[in-house]
Amino acid sequence: MKQRQSPRKSAPGIVDVARRAGVSTATVSRFFNNPEMVRVETRASIESASRELGYIRDRMAGAMHSQFSGSVGLIVPTINNAIFSGLIEAFANRLIEHDRTMLIACHNYDLDLEVSLVRSLLERRIEGVAIVGEDHRDGLLDILQKRDVPVVALWGHGKRTSIPFIGADNSLAAAKVTRHLLDLGHRDVAFLFPDTHNNDRARERFEGAMDAMAQAGISVPEHRLIDCPYDVASAKSIAVQLLQSNAPTAIVCGNDVIAHGVLYAAMQSAIPVPERLSVVGIGDFAGSEEIYPGLTTVRIPAQQIGKMAADSLVQLILHDAPVPFESQVLETKLVVRGSTSGLS
Repeated sequence: MKQRQSPRKSAPGIVDVARRAGVSTATVSRFFNNPEMVRVETRASIESASRELGYIRDRMAGAMHSQFSGSVGLIVPTINNAIFSGLIEAFANRLIEHDRTMLIACHNYDLDLEVSLVRSLLERRIEGVAIVGEDHRDGLLDILQKRDVPVVALWGHGKRTSIPFIGADNSLAAAKVTRHLLDLGHRDVAFLFPDTHNNDRARERFEGAMDAMAQAGISVPEHRLIDCPYDVASAKSIAVQLLQSNAPTAIVCGNDVIAHGVLYAAMQSAIPVPERLSVVGIGDFAGSEEIYPGLTTVRIPAQQIGKMAADSLVQLILHDAPVPFESQVLETKLVVRGSTSGLS
């Protein structure tokens, strides 16, 4: 027998709030849009009425008139691990301080999908959008420019893009950890990096590591250049095979996720770190200090990037005319922990 569904209770509206608070609907509307223009005692009455009725402001209804939703888009390559978690959290929390919400999308390193996601976010009347990196389809920028939607690029250093950016020098970050190993005396170094296709951050890190080796006069053989996805389990499996025979004395990982997998592989293979193997990562993600031994890495200020990106986007949104935008390359820092040591 088909269960009878009870009719859904209609949500209270602005008229109900006005009636309960004893004010006009115009005053209630003014309170939600410009609360500083409403007297303190009137504000208290409207807030009390809203709570009693369970009223929730319909921002989309307001967007029908204002053309915007109060939402800002963030498109990242992945949400599958810790790479962008700090950035996402900081970006979202900062937007809340600006009375805005975040709509997040993930393109899985597919730049054609990224264009489709931008279109989808624009259909939802986003006020601005933050994108990651410098590799993008030409069509993406065309769409945003035609709609006059503010955009900020994150995580890169802005050398190859006209988009305002807030990020870090990934090439320099990789060079720092590589030079650290060289300074410790390591020469037989393996490099575990992800596919650099559609990933300018990984490409720049790989180039930075190779430049550091070349400057030291060291040629890296092909068998020491190993493709490895951003995944702990995959990194562990690949590293176990690498360590079975003719193991290097050190491994540079494209980020901390890969490095965590390598440390687990060393443990499984009974290879002590750092006595027989030094391991470095890039990023200084959550858990990199707590893992044993603590991971030597380069700290990329993900949370600072997220906060500054939100502030900058809101600044661009609030100005009808373009405002001066100072692109920023934030400093990265080598963090030396227990996963590296000199050759004995």
